[in-house]
Amino acid sequence: MKRIEDDMIAGLAGSGSMRPAPLIVHVVRQFLPNRGGLEDVVYNLCRQALRHGFRIRVVTLNSLFSDPGRVLADHETIDGIEIVRIPWKGSSRYPVAPSVLKHIRDADLVHVHAVDFFFDFLSVTRSVHRKPMIATTHGGFFHTKRFAAIKALWFQTLTRLSASAYRPLVGCSQSDVETFHPIADGNLELIENGVNTAKFHDRALKLPAKHMITIGRFSSNKRLDRLIASVRTLVDIDPEWSLDIVGVPSDLTLDDVGAMAKGIEAQVRVHVGLDNSAIAELISQCSLFVSASEYEGFGLVAIEAMSAGLLPILQENSAYVALAARHGLMKVGDFTYASQGAELILDAWRTLAADPEGIRTALVREADGYSWEKVAERYFRLYQQVLTQEA
Repeated sequence: MKRIEDDMIAGLAGSGSMRPAPLIVHVVRQFLPNRGGLEDVVYNLCRQALRHGFRIRVVTLNSLFSDPGRVLADHETIDGIEIVRIPWKGSSRYPVAPSVLKHIRDADLVHVHAVDFFFDFLSVTRSVHRKPMIATTHGGFFHTKRFAAIKALWFQTLTRLSASAYRPLVGCSQSDVETFHPIADGNLELIENGVNTAKFHDRALKLPAKHMITIGRFSSNKRLDRLIASVRTLVDIDPEWSLDIVGVPSDLTLDDVGAMAKGIEAQVRVHVGLDNSAIAELISQCSLFVSASEYEGFGLVAIEAMSAGLLPILQENSAYVALAARHGLMKVGDFTYASQGAELILDAWRTLAADPEGIRTALVREADGYSWEKVAERYFRLYQQVLTQEA
């Protein structure tokens, strides 16, 4: 049966046929050279699609939210991926970029990532562009509790209407499926994010050390303030504890994060814009991964940490709780108070110190189940289904 399905995908992508391979256009607000969980998902899905013979284009905004004054090239090809960048107005929360319509005219299928202007606009204009579309939720817009009442109203009205244009809407985590079920019942499919498990594979320190790392945007929902406060408490107990913070500015700047760590700069080091090789080098000095994030769409970075052999210590948000239910080695608790966060880290340290080799090996093995090869195949079968229905 799998061989038959593989042949269907190959035929859809144009193998053995004179007709051109289908063009899949991904629409996402931020992409390379920006780095983050959303960008990584789109990049890895595109790379897998190219290997399977699809034609691929990414339409994205022409500047980075972390560096809005720098205008990026209109067209670029990175690792075989055609990238088209378009101008935008408004805020990073809802960037308005209607010229996206020009760049999907020749698409066979449009894949929209995240719930934002593109999600709403391409739904409202479907009678104009007439393209089959799917969308992946990537956490929706509930990453923080700010404007909760307005978000809830928007979700129940415009988001509900927009979601009806996507066949289907893909939830990238169980928590996303639960969130979107009330407005997209019968039009919702679960495909959990893949993870590039080769990127940091088995790079963590072989012997346990009181050295931690966190990776992600410098955004308020990541609660770096709570994480740093917990580290401050640990340092008061034992100055051997240290933390590397890796990311890019978002609604918090480098100065903002630096101010949080004032007085413990020797133990809390902040790194901006590192490439994967530099991050891997930092990981090689660490034993633990920590995240006090209040909201995650899936928890991709926690799986990446596992693939490196780092023991994840995580805030009990819905995505992390769902992951921990499957991966019993993950430590989940509450960073709201520094003393609680410090005790959570100490508990994880005691667990790791009792069996460092066994825990490390188990973490790496469990992460391998999230490889992009397996996840991408599910998307390609979905593409085939949508394109066949539209033929």
